[in-house]
Amino acid sequence: KTGSRLNDPQKTRIENYSDELPEERIARYPLEKRDSSKLLVYKDGKISEDIFSHIAEYIPENSVVIFNDTKVIQARILFEREGSKPIEIFCLDPHNKPLETALNAKEQCTWVCMIGNLRKWRSGILDKDFKNGTLHAELKGNAGDNYLVEFSWEPDGITFSEILESIGETPIPPYLKRNAEESDRTRYQTIYAEHEGSVAAPTAGLHFTDEVLEKLRQKNIEIGKVTLHVGAGTFKPVKSELIGQHTMHSEFVTIPARTIDLLTENRNIVCVGTTSLRTIESIPYIAAKIFDLEIRIDQWEPYNDQLLSKTDQNPLKIIQNHLKMTRNDHISAQTGIMIVPGFKFKYTNILVTNFHQPNSTLLLLVSAFVGNDWQKIYDFALKNDFRFLSYGDSSILCRN
Repeated sequence: KTGSRLNDPQKTRIENYSDELPEERIARYPLEKRDSSKLLVYKDGKISEDIFSHIAEYIPENSVVIFNDTKVIQARILFEREGSKPIEIFCLDPHNKPLETALNAKEQCTWVCMIGNLRKWRSGILDKDFKNGTLHAELKGNAGDNYLVEFSWEPDGITFSEILESIGETPIPPYLKRNAEESDRTRYQTIYAEHEGSVAAPTAGLHFTDEVLEKLRQKNIEIGKVTLHVGAGTFKPVKSELIGQHTMHSEFVTIPARTIDLLTENRNIVCVGTTSLRTIESIPYIAAKIFDLEIRIDQWEPYNDQLLSKTDQNPLKIIQNHLKMTRNDHISAQTGIMIVPGFKFKYTNILVTNFHQPNSTLLLLVSAFVGNDWQKIYDFALKNDFRFLSYGDSSILCRN
């Protein structure tokens, strides 16, 4: 049983979020200039239109803007074969190893992967040359819906991260229906990306430029960073009738002590993207489990009032004290929280986000944030030629 609410969030029907998205509304490529995209502004139930370079005008002074500084890795490797289609290996997560360890491995590592054209790879080892060396891939078995692939290479001493950078391709989303191009290496990456590990970009941040960041600073708006490594699960459509039957993907998050400090100052909190919002809204549940050896937040825990009733202390203070006591400069956790109508937002006042796919957990999150007006917002975007999805236009949504 998940809490004692009258409306059980798990009974949300996905058919209410299944409107058609016409193919021609999906942006196949980014605009030439990052901050020239359209901006839908939603405030006090009213909708207007502007351009992204003016976004600072809609963020109150003394706010704190939270960015996800994860960096997309070149996670897709094509193993060419004479006379037939290449076998495509898409690295999702390291197997039983921390991400950093796997990316810095210098001889071999095993990853959970999606594999394209698998039937052509029945046995044996695939090889691919990179600058001054060769990468080998060996199929080791199943991992749920995906597969385990062991990579090894010579000469050793080169990190797996460097190999991906050299021969991997940008893992642009499947709905773009095109191959990755050289330009995607920079454009499918935010300008403030720092910590490697995502296989999908936190796309709300793709619109930000140095000029826009400077305008925020001029308004005395602070910038806080979090890291959530975006997994391929972000593209997984909801196929069940009720949202309670959908398994939410879990993602690794890190919140620096400085960001926790900024949040304690009672500022207006603006989250750039659903990933930043999921991270920030996981804080009360991270605080409730602060002494667990491995902090994991399950998808329906936020709807169970008992978890937070264990403590009446401020979650931010709990984390601050814990970091001081353990002399750490960040807190890490796995979060699988699922934000659907009925979710109680604790921190976020404003969300900057792109326009999402029907039948997606991201659309449910937007609906939880703005209520039934999500339909009005999306109708406006469709009628006014807004571009949708990863390379599409942006919106700034103020919670009522």
